[in-house]
Amino acid sequence: MPPLLDGLRILVLEDEFLIAMDVEQLCRDYGAGEVVIARDLADIDKQDVAGRFDAAIVDLMLGGASTLDFASGLRETGLPFVFASGYSDVDEIKASFPGIRLVTKPYSGEDLVEAVAAACGRKPAN
Repeated sequence: MPPLLDGLRILVLEDEFLIAMDVEQLCRDYGAGEVVIARDLADIDKQDVAGRFDAAIVDLMLGGASTLDFASGLRETGLPFVFASGYSDVDEIKASFPGIRLVTKPYSGEDLVEAVAAACGRKPAN
């Protein structure tokens, strides 16, 4: 596997345990240096996200709570991120977050990794 995520520190916001574990392993398989899973927004020091991570994978809903405000904060700090979600209103996300990739569940691991790599400037966006 090409090391598309080589050395990156990645934050994974995902409340489904098995999906989170799969995404963590996938990121490691593609060379990520550190992968941190947060299953709830309360688990994250929002002030230090940009300093601690190189990229984020954000589920749109964590435990029934929207992550859109958190994603807006990521965008303001310039931290690259992608949405990975089963959320159905793709047009709303594209309108609110132009240029941010939404990888819909169920997704292939390759699609997710390529989206993160593209967000970090390591691979051209599709």
